[in-house]
Amino acid sequence: MTTTRLFDPAEFLDDETVIAHYLSQTLAEGDTDEVLEAINHVARARGMSEIAEQSGLGRESLYKALRPGAQPRFDTIARVLWALGVRLETRPVHEQPLALDKAEAPTGARSGDA
Repeated sequence: MTTTRLFDPAEFLDDETVIAHYLSQTLAEGDTDEVLEAINHVARARGMSEIAEQSGLGRESLYKALRPGAQPRFDTIARVLWALGVRLETRPVHEQPLALDKAEAPTGARSGDA
Protein backbone atom coordinates (compact mmCIF):
# COMPACT_ATOMS: atom_id res chain seq x y z
CA MET A 1 0.00 0.00 0.00
CA THR A 2 1.37 3.38 -1.02
CA THR A 3 1.29 6.11 1.59
CA THR A 4 1.06 9.71 0.52
CA ARG A 5 1.49 12.81 2.57
CA LEU A 6 0.17 16.31 2.16
CA PHE A 7 2.20 18.75 0.09
CA ASP A 8 4.00 21.26 2.27
CA PRO A 9 5.46 24.24 0.39
CA ALA A 10 7.74 25.00 3.34
CA GLU A 11 9.84 21.97 2.39
CA PHE A 12 10.80 23.63 -0.91
CA LEU A 13 11.41 27.20 0.29
CA ASP A 14 15.13 26.84 0.87
CA ASP A 15 16.50 29.62 -1.33
CA GLU A 16 16.08 33.40 -0.95
CA THR A 17 15.29 33.88 -4.64
CA VAL A 18 12.60 31.17 -4.56
CA ILE A 19 11.13 32.69 -1.41
CA ALA A 20 11.07 36.20 -2.90
CA HIS A 21 9.35 35.01 -6.09
CA TYR A 22 6.87 32.89 -4.11
CA LEU A 23 5.86 35.82 -1.91
CA SER A 24 5.79 38.28 -4.83
CA GLN A 25 3.50 36.03 -6.85
CA THR A 26 1.18 35.51 -3.90
CA LEU A 27 1.03 39.25 -3.22
CA ALA A 28 0.31 39.93 -6.89
CA GLU A 29 -2.70 37.61 -6.76
CA GLY A 30 -4.15 39.79 -4.00
CA ASP A 31 -5.86 37.28 -1.68
CA THR A 32 -5.12 38.29 1.92
CA ASP A 33 -5.52 34.79 3.35
CA GLU A 34 -3.21 33.36 0.69
CA VAL A 35 -0.60 36.02 1.48
CA LEU A 36 -0.75 35.15 5.18
CA GLU A 37 -0.52 31.46 4.36
CA ALA A 38 2.50 32.07 2.09
CA ILE A 39 4.27 34.09 4.79
CA ASN A 40 3.45 31.25 7.20
CA HIS A 41 5.03 28.72 4.80
CA VAL A 42 8.20 30.79 4.57
CA ALA A 43 8.33 31.35 8.34
CA ARG A 44 8.01 27.60 8.93
CA ALA A 45 10.74 26.95 6.35
CA ARG A 46 13.04 29.34 8.19
CA GLY A 47 11.95 28.24 11.68
CA MET A 48 9.05 29.84 13.53
CA SER A 49 10.98 30.26 16.78
CA GLU A 50 13.81 32.09 15.01
CA ILE A 51 11.40 34.33 13.07
CA ALA A 52 9.42 35.08 16.23
CA GLU A 53 12.60 36.08 18.04
CA GLN A 54 13.94 38.20 15.17
CA SER A 55 10.60 39.96 14.68
CA GLY A 56 10.09 40.61 18.39
CA LEU A 57 6.86 38.59 18.46
CA GLY A 58 5.97 35.68 20.67
CA ARG A 59 5.81 32.34 18.86
CA GLU A 60 2.08 31.94 19.56
CA SER A 61 1.43 35.53 18.42
CA LEU A 62 3.25 34.77 15.18
CA TYR A 63 1.12 31.67 14.53
CA LYS A 64 -2.06 33.65 15.28
CA ALA A 65 -1.04 36.56 13.04
CA LEU A 66 -0.35 34.26 10.07
CA ARG A 67 -3.41 32.04 10.18
CA PRO A 68 -6.14 32.42 7.54
CA GLY A 69 -8.76 34.93 8.60
CA ALA A 70 -6.37 36.83 10.84
CA GLN A 71 -6.15 40.56 10.45
CA PRO A 72 -2.65 41.39 11.63
CA ARG A 73 -1.46 44.96 11.81
CA PHE A 74 0.76 46.14 8.98
CA ASP A 75 3.54 46.67 11.52
CA THR A 76 3.38 42.97 12.41
CA ILE A 77 3.64 41.86 8.78
CA ALA A 78 6.49 44.33 8.13
CA ARG A 79 8.43 42.97 11.14
CA VAL A 80 7.89 39.37 10.03
CA LEU A 81 8.96 40.13 6.45
CA TRP A 82 12.08 41.88 7.74
CA ALA A 83 12.86 38.82 9.91
CA LEU A 84 12.40 36.66 6.79
CA GLY A 85 14.92 38.81 4.94
CA VAL A 86 12.50 40.19 2.33
CA ARG A 87 10.85 43.55 1.74
CA LEU A 88 7.75 44.80 0.01
CA GLU A 89 8.20 46.72 -3.22
CA THR A 90 5.61 48.34 -5.43
CA ARG A 91 5.18 48.73 -9.16
CA PRO A 92 2.37 49.97 -11.39
CA VAL A 93 -0.59 47.59 -11.52
CA HIS A 94 -0.39 47.13 -15.29
CA GLU A 95 3.35 46.40 -15.32
CA GLN A 96 4.32 42.79 -15.98
CA PRO A 97 5.46 40.79 -12.95
CA LEU A 98 9.17 40.31 -12.50
CA ALA A 99 10.50 37.24 -14.25
CA LEU A 100 13.58 35.34 -13.24
CA ASP A 101 16.66 37.17 -14.42
CA LYS A 102 18.59 35.32 -17.11
CA ALA A 103 21.33 34.73 -14.55
CA GLU A 104 18.77 33.01 -12.28
CA ALA A 105 17.22 30.83 -14.99
CA PRO A 106 17.88 27.11 -14.61
CA THR A 107 20.76 25.74 -16.66
CA GLY A 108 19.72 25.03 -20.22
CA ALA A 109 16.53 27.08 -19.97
CA ARG A 110 15.83 29.50 -22.80
CA SER A 111 13.19 32.11 -23.26
CA GLY A 112 10.04 30.45 -24.53
CA ASP A 113 10.92 26.95 -23.23
CA ALA A 114 8.13 25.36 -21.28
